[in-house]
Amino acid sequence: MSFVGKNFPNITVDAIDYLGDYISLNIFEKAQKENKKILLFWYPKDFTFVCPTELHAFQAAKEEFEKRNTIVIGASCDTNEVHFAWLNTPKDNGGIEGVEYPIIADTNRNLSSILGILDVKEVEHPEYGTLAEGSAVTYRATYLIDETGKVFHESVNDMPLGRNVKEYLRLIDAYTHVQKHGEVCPANWEEGKQAMSATREGVASYLSMN
Repeated sequence: MSFVGKNFPNITVDAIDYLGDYISLNIFEKAQKENKKILLFWYPKDFTFVCPTELHAFQAAKEEFEKRNTIVIGASCDTNEVHFAWLNTPKDNGGIEGVEYPIIADTNRNLSSILGILDVKEVEHPEYGTLAEGSAVTYRATYLIDETGKVFHESVNDMPLGRNVKEYLRLIDAYTHVQKHGEVCPANWEEGKQAMSATREGVASYLSMN
């Protein structure tokens, strides 16, 4: 089920900040109350391999997201206690020490189940009935949410495939351009490049110059 063009699920989940404080977080309400965009990225597990490279990459770009009025939030199905242990593990030992954005602890898998991003499926056992098959952790799913709580981008990578953080900055720039100017952004558009009107004439004009 795609959430693009729809409101992000309006539910509250547990999370932790880099100081170790446990918090309750509702992404939909946070976007509206703070009048900010939100980048929410899910990763499979703490203390793994590709995951810390992504968390550090989003941290390195945190200021760029903030310049774009965007809050970065990480998420997995690990507990707040495991998150805190990982936050206190040095980078050179595979940890995420230095990460300063909140991390959701979706231990009951309510939000990830609604989003449909869990690596799990139901199978029937002849003796025990319905069982779960799979790791029950999330794929590398990413959601961009606007100031009204509406999702304007979502993507899902398989476990081994790390994300390109710069692409999310580009998408936020493009969506902000649409919000401000009412124009649409063609393929490979970047901030400062020509956009176009959503008309036959606008497309023809753009293609003739590119």
